[in-house]
Amino acid sequence: MQSLSQSPLDPAFVQNPYPFYHSARAAGPFFRWADYGDRISTANHAAVSALFRDRRLGREIPAEKRGTIPAHLAPFYAVEAHSMLELEPPRHTRLRGLVLRAFTSRRIAALQPEITQLCHDLADSLPDGDFDLLKHFGQRLPVIVIARLLGVPEEMGDDLLRWSNAMVGMYQAGLTRAKEDVAVQATEDFVAFMRGYIDQRRNTPRDDLISALIAAEQAGEKLSTDELITTCILLLNAGHEATVHSFGNGVKTLLETATPPAALAPDAIEATVEEILRYDPPLHIFTRHVYEDVEIMGTTLPKGSEVALLLGGANRDPASWDQPDRFDPARPIKPNTSFGAGVHFCVGAPLARLELQIALPILFARLPKLRLAEPPVYGNVYHFHGLERLMVRAD
Repeated sequence: MQSLSQSPLDPAFVQNPYPFYHSARAAGPFFRWADYGDRISTANHAAVSALFRDRRLGREIPAEKRGTIPAHLAPFYAVEAHSMLELEPPRHTRLRGLVLRAFTSRRIAALQPEITQLCHDLADSLPDGDFDLLKHFGQRLPVIVIARLLGVPEEMGDDLLRWSNAMVGMYQAGLTRAKEDVAVQATEDFVAFMRGYIDQRRNTPRDDLISALIAAEQAGEKLSTDELITTCILLLNAGHEATVHSFGNGVKTLLETATPPAALAPDAIEATVEEILRYDPPLHIFTRHVYEDVEIMGTTLPKGSEVALLLGGANRDPASWDQPDRFDPARPIKPNTSFGAGVHFCVGAPLARLELQIALPILFARLPKLRLAEPPVYGNVYHFHGLERLMVRAD
């Protein structure tokens, strides 16, 4: 297994990580990424897909590898301790099952008229001249949708965005003590806010997701208050971060490739959104712990190691997609890795897809002259992959 060097903070890599993924894939199905904790890593689509589903790997840190949590980070990890993203069966099975009883496909589908109207409202309020489409549309849409879905005031949107951005900073390369302190403060503020709303809903239920999560019951089991708080925070953080990056990356790609309006037609938009998610996904790494020795593609993944699944690289694997570096909305739809797979498949994927399928056609129909006002620049937020801003003109 080769060891490869590539700083995830290198400006050239931040702007375009795909050449590194291709060279890494050419080195074999697995490599050690020297600058990313020397983790065993793979950009091979078949390997990523298999390891997502292999129950010999998981997200939960093995007991023998759990260290002492630094005191200053205790509030953050107290929330993480109840996150279904970081758990494995049986705790994960119970928690996810209860969440899915509330976060149903019917509840998500019922949001379509509201999302449609919200997109028109946001389009109505766009400023003249050059403006940041992420600030005025891309960030507002998902945070308002998830706030309404949960039943928290949408005027809290700026606070929710600030807390979310601070907390997800804990997962990014180049973490500093200053960023940790900001994340912990955001966690404490977020928890206090959610605890207050959950207490209200226990006493006065409404037709919202928080009330549905409180009411959800399976085999006599209910979510604890701490589990409710963490689940709401997870839905807000993941729902906002992934959708904003997907929206920005997608609009950038559509404009840079001069994709014709036909790609946004009702009979084509599903395939276009899937191609956006494949071509330039919002999350580029998902790590999994190895619980016992695993043999795969001639490589041994030793027990106790941690494997980095490179989603952005897997989605550009030429063994799975013809001309993978070409954006082609007409591609036949086939599974990509952008929302994961297996027991940790993203519960918010249907909502994220729905938002993109509604927002993109409305945006380009309302702004037929939409064009870039400056070259878009990706933010230094790896393992996420999204734009700092998206300056456009619409006149």
